[in-house]
Amino acid sequence: MRTSGESRPAFAIGAFTVLVVLAFVAPQRGNAGIIAANFRKAAPDFVLKDAAGATVRLSDYKGKVVLLNFWATWCEPCKTEIPWFIEFENHYKNSGFAVIGVSTEEGRDVVRSYLRDRKIDYRLVVGDRKLGKRYGIDALPTTLLIDRRGKIAESHEGLAPKSTYEDEIRYLLDNESQGGK
Repeated sequence: MRTSGESRPAFAIGAFTVLVVLAFVAPQRGNAGIIAANFRKAAPDFVLKDAAGATVRLSDYKGKVVLLNFWATWCEPCKTEIPWFIEFENHYKNSGFAVIGVSTEEGRDVVRSYLRDRKIDYRLVVGDRKLGKRYGIDALPTTLLIDRRGKIAESHEGLAPKSTYEDEIRYLLDNESQGGK
């Protein structure tokens, strides 16, 4: 019969193994909960039409920090976030920041009407489920913060606190140069 002291080395080895695996599998986090620069993945580029019919390319925003928000007009948490995103766009746009909203559920006419009624002044584009799949979108809202190099620095599925978004935006604007860190 084993004593409890004999199983401690096996437990320690098992715990150590789990920690090592997690260190390599889980994204590494830096300040403000942001994914460390060397662990970030490139944001898939897209070419979409905005509510006015103009072409929007994500790659045209390289060099800026982008808040990319997947949303729908029927989504209640999305309605909560929109005023925050308007505020962020207006406050940080001169610092190299932009907000792009991607509607994956409705057509351009619905989005155009919603934009006008809510006085949304950031870019809203009409995507589709295929684009959502490329980004791994499983729920709305989903918000990604993309660094100046076009890499995904953070992702939030569902409603995150306003202060979380703002802390992450400030970190990316203040601490990461054009080339990233």
